[in-house]
Amino acid sequence: MGVRFLNVIRPFMAFVPEINAPEKKVQFKERVAWTSITLIIFLVCCQIPLFGLMSSESADPLYWMRVILASNRGTLMDLGISPIVTSSLIMQLLAGAKLIDVDMNLKEDRALFNGAQKLFGMLITFGQACLYVMMGMYGEPSQMGMGVCIIIVVQLVFAGLIVLLLDELLQKGYGLGSGISLFIATNICETIVWKAFSPQTFNVGRGNEFEGAVIATFDLLIKRPNKVGALKEAFYRQNMPNLMNLFATIFIFVVVIYLQGFKIDLKIKSSKFRGQDMTYPIKLFYTSNIPIILQTALTSNVFFFSQLLFNKFEDVFFVRLLGVWASEGPNSNPIGGFCYYISPPHSLGECWKDPVHAIVYMVFMLTTCAVFSKTWIEVSGTSPKDVNRQFKDQGIQIVGFRDSSTLSVLDRYIPTAAALGGLCIGALSIIADLMGAIGSGTGILLAVTAIYSYFEVFAKEQAEAGSMNALVM
Repeated sequence: MGVRFLNVIRPFMAFVPEINAPEKKVQFKERVAWTSITLIIFLVCCQIPLFGLMSSESADPLYWMRVILASNRGTLMDLGISPIVTSSLIMQLLAGAKLIDVDMNLKEDRALFNGAQKLFGMLITFGQACLYVMMGMYGEPSQMGMGVCIIIVVQLVFAGLIVLLLDELLQKGYGLGSGISLFIATNICETIVWKAFSPQTFNVGRGNEFEGAVIATFDLLIKRPNKVGALKEAFYRQNMPNLMNLFATIFIFVVVIYLQGFKIDLKIKSSKFRGQDMTYPIKLFYTSNIPIILQTALTSNVFFFSQLLFNKFEDVFFVRLLGVWASEGPNSNPIGGFCYYISPPHSLGECWKDPVHAIVYMVFMLTTCAVFSKTWIEVSGTSPKDVNRQFKDQGIQIVGFRDSSTLSVLDRYIPTAAALGGLCIGALSIIADLMGAIGSGTGILLAVTAIYSYFEVFAKEQAEAGSMNALVM
């Protein structure tokens, strides 16, 4: 079944654009340059408005996920990384459930699998673009006309293709890390900085106040005669970013960075190079931020289709069972159904008012993160069997164990680290949401893990550069 699936995909690979891998190793400075160029292109696309866009009063179906999906409504990046992550989610689940048979050790299978992900990404981009236009997110389709609707769909598909190629450019070795992590981290860091230092003012019933928590604090301390009351308001003001939100964000940043250092080092030795003692680290976050990315993709798609169905078939029982939505200005929030229970409560007060909602959300978050984490190691080439095969190919043995025992040792640690790491990521996301952290708990976790991975890449490159200089001298 799996082989037939890949063979069906094969003829379509000619229509899938591909970036060739570099013929030789790209120097570190060049990789930094390509990464910077990629980021600039993405940021520019985030500011270019869609041509033909009309004012629309429709609620934003991705309001909950905009920051995490690196999307900006009404621009070329309206879809963000949603199509890429969704296609990856579908393919990983199919492979993990053994519905398709893919041998990641075969170069041809890997190429076809990656090509299938891109192909589905392009199809999902087209499908989401068409649905957005049909839903009236950019204006009433009948008023815009068929020509303008087609132009908007073409723009979104073209932008989605750019995101696919930018991500592939980095992953092929021209840049650092992955485009998905880079775009998410940039978008979330931008949101945090803006919420902390925004000079924009709003009137929320107490007179004009600065949006930025830090600027608002100084403004309140200067204007209010009661300094203690001003400081208390700066910490706990409602409907605007406050100092508690900012400190919660910093706290989660520190905790995630601290947990990044949790690992088990297996002592290994090489039969090819005598006298060299090495270690193979198995980190607590063995699968990095992949579980939360896949969980976000799943949730965002459920929210999107639930709103689409609710807007068209509001009175149908099964549609309301999936989700009941209420518009609050330009945004739309779930107030009932399955979508309500998998949406995060944003304070301890909300948990107290509806404990069933809080419990269901926590169970859903922890379970999906753990399952996605364990599934990912099976399809990404990092499972105990894959690592054991790599050890044999490289002539590596775990110190104190026979070659025949290597797999059992890896089986003891890797699946546990993957599942526990997924649970920790889910738990941290829940805690951050309850504390009111800026950018959502999921967003902060994605940003921190992405930034930390870049830090590790920089440290590794600097260490290698230092070793090369020592050899030259």
